[in-house]
Amino acid sequence: MQEPIEHRSLRLSQAVTISAQAIGEVIAGRSLTEVLDQLDPHEKPIVQSLTFDALRKWIRSHELIKEFIPKPPPPEVEYLLVVAISLLLAGNADKKGYASHTTVDEAVKACNEYEQTKYAKGLVNAVLRKISLLVQSPKDGILFDPTLNPMFFPVWWQRNLKRNYPLTWQSISIQQAQRSPLTLRVNLRQISRDKYQELLNEVGIQSETIDEIGGVPLEAALCLGTPVPVSSLPGFYGGLASVQDAGAQMAAVLLNPQPGERILDACSAPGGKSAHLLELADIELLALDIDATRLGKIGGNLERMRLNSQLVSIQHGDASKADWWDGRLFDKILLDAPCSASGIVGRHPDIPFLRRESDIKGLQDRQRELLQQAWRMLKPDGLLLYVTCSIFPQEGEDQAIWFEGRHSNVLRLRSPGQITPTGTHDGFYYALFKKNGT
Repeated sequence: MQEPIEHRSLRLSQAVTISAQAIGEVIAGRSLTEVLDQLDPHEKPIVQSLTFDALRKWIRSHELIKEFIPKPPPPEVEYLLVVAISLLLAGNADKKGYASHTTVDEAVKACNEYEQTKYAKGLVNAVLRKISLLVQSPKDGILFDPTLNPMFFPVWWQRNLKRNYPLTWQSISIQQAQRSPLTLRVNLRQISRDKYQELLNEVGIQSETIDEIGGVPLEAALCLGTPVPVSSLPGFYGGLASVQDAGAQMAAVLLNPQPGERILDACSAPGGKSAHLLELADIELLALDIDATRLGKIGGNLERMRLNSQLVSIQHGDASKADWWDGRLFDKILLDAPCSASGIVGRHPDIPFLRRESDIKGLQDRQRELLQQAWRMLKPDGLLLYVTCSIFPQEGEDQAIWFEGRHSNVLRLRSPGQITPTGTHDGFYYALFKKNGT
């Protein structure tokens, strides 16, 4: 088996060490995105890949650790073993990973990279060799089937899924342990989807159209068969396409912007949905976000997509307050509210390790504050689209029912409601409201 040729600038032993330390940071409560952003550019790709894979295979890795080490090892050794076992399992599943002997040798070398693991070289070597033999000659014929691998969820999360999805919670768990696809949104202002698909074919990138989700037509979505760096995408830096999950592309389509409308994207960073709205119609857009750091990404994205204009305003502010608002009502408001992110675990596998059950109540309160303020800023006959990337009903349907009960002038229009993760999109919730009366 040949070793992969990518990421040669960082030795595998170093990458395993950094990945194990990143897992330790996640377990301590830090976002993996924040941890990875501190790495050098040549370190980030392989460390991200190793860490994501280790978190996705957390359950199976720990089953094997427990089988060969009855007494739980110290955390530093545990996390290093999880990374190495995930590499062994990956090689068994797709036959494209590192050779087993390479993984074992590099993991032993990794023990020397970190003071707290130097003593464990013998243990790591013995355990990984046993698992390596099991990988090569599994007792039951198949050691690891990625299509049957469940995602790690804390007990409270599992209870929530079992209660709300009694027939499908296990398939949701397995689906969210898979790597999410790379999906593009073609900028229809510049090129048709068919023409862009031809450009992809010319450079050897295979893609398939995603034509609808939940009855919502998608005219710009393309799912790539194999993920590639954005630098490989034709015309990416000229704004021909953006990376955006197909489920997220439903937002702008549902809001259906029309020329001349004044629209608020209330929690807009990093700007993917704002850009999509501008691709669909010549509108007056206010992109608002409470996070000044993330807000800075919107301008760059719009510039790349050639969507900046005098009708586009990017503003720092809290959408649950009115201190930033000039008093002019909006025709339409997109409220992509902060949430548990339980629908995008396939894209961010650190989420189940970070989220706490007590977070949900605080998020609910925040979502309701945002809904209430958005309603005040909406014109009569205007539309409010409430969105979360959650699969917990407490952040979706429960909130829509609560909101309807608070206002006599709410007309709920047809929208997909809850969509759960599949092989082509993440999980989202959508509710569309019309403001009746004067």
